[in-house]
Amino acid sequence: MAKATYKDAGVDLDLYQKAMSSITPLLAKTHVAQKSRVMELPGGFAGLFRLNNPQPGPAGRQYEDPVLVSGTDGVGTKIKVAIQAGIYNTIGIDLVAMCVNDCLCLGAEPLFFLDYIALGKDDPERLVELMEGVTKGCVLSKAALLGGETAIMPDLYGDGDFDMAGFCVGVVERNQVLDGQAIQSGDVVLGLESSGFHSNGYSLIRKVVFEMAGLDVNDQIEELNQRTVASILLEPTRIYADAINTIFQSFPDKIVISGLAHITGGGLVENVERILPQNRRIDLKRSAWEVPAVFDWLQSLGDIDEAEMFRVFNMGIGLVAIVRAQHAEAVQEKLQSLQIPSHVLGKVTQGDKEVTLS
Repeated sequence: MAKATYKDAGVDLDLYQKAMSSITPLLAKTHVAQKSRVMELPGGFAGLFRLNNPQPGPAGRQYEDPVLVSGTDGVGTKIKVAIQAGIYNTIGIDLVAMCVNDCLCLGAEPLFFLDYIALGKDDPERLVELMEGVTKGCVLSKAALLGGETAIMPDLYGDGDFDMAGFCVGVVERNQVLDGQAIQSGDVVLGLESSGFHSNGYSLIRKVVFEMAGLDVNDQIEELNQRTVASILLEPTRIYADAINTIFQSFPDKIVISGLAHITGGGLVENVERILPQNRRIDLKRSAWEVPAVFDWLQSLGDIDEAEMFRVFNMGIGLVAIVRAQHAEAVQEKLQSLQIPSHVLGKVTQGDKEVTLS
């Protein structure tokens, strides 16, 4: 009778070690911005990170009463598109973005990131490609990739399947937590442009594009400058952390941003309403920005009602920043210099808590 081995059961430890040796240099790239706080630890059962910073942080922010901010997320069925296209080196950017952008909404400077990747079989090349995306996302966020977990589960996932989850930890001064209470009448509502669909609504996107329209990932879309379906749907989620933290750094002693909302599932109305205090309302002006062509393309392809589009997708606005009126122009100029266009969507007024889109 043959002896049973882990490899015969679907997990090759030699391949796993090969992948890990390729990933170690990628992690080191993410430690540059937080090098004074990441502590080297032989063995690697967990990661160590100094909360008290011996040197100024990447955005120059120092803390007297630091509060840790944490968030976790995934990228949903956008993973299925990556599998169909065989493109794995960008989906990790989405993973980091979804977590970091959420933590940012409380005013947090990202500190470190952890990832979890599960695959149906040992695949060192794919794992390295996935980690290349995670690494790039961390570099863009100035967050150290402190550790993670890779699980090979052949009985749970098919050979070509995988899943990802991310975990971000940030820090903010206790008296500067963005809890919505600083939002006041007269504040200006800025909409920061998205890079596309980001990582929301992909079950609907896939149904429309692949089932209803019968398109392939390699098909070129004439009305979108001959871009392939894969390049459109795998456009990485924009990360706003560095830009927003640069604004915090530029106005260290003033309330400039009174609220931030990450526009994910639920769209503009639901996500902005989440951060409003009880006695404030906002009427968002639909005419304030031009919805990107990718959304018009999808809406036409699936004959989707406009109300459904605005409920499911960001429609070209990936982050909303509520700012003091006297600083709005300066904030927009700073964002533009950081290559993030923004639009004035409306103003905060007195009234029952409500957000409308008209």
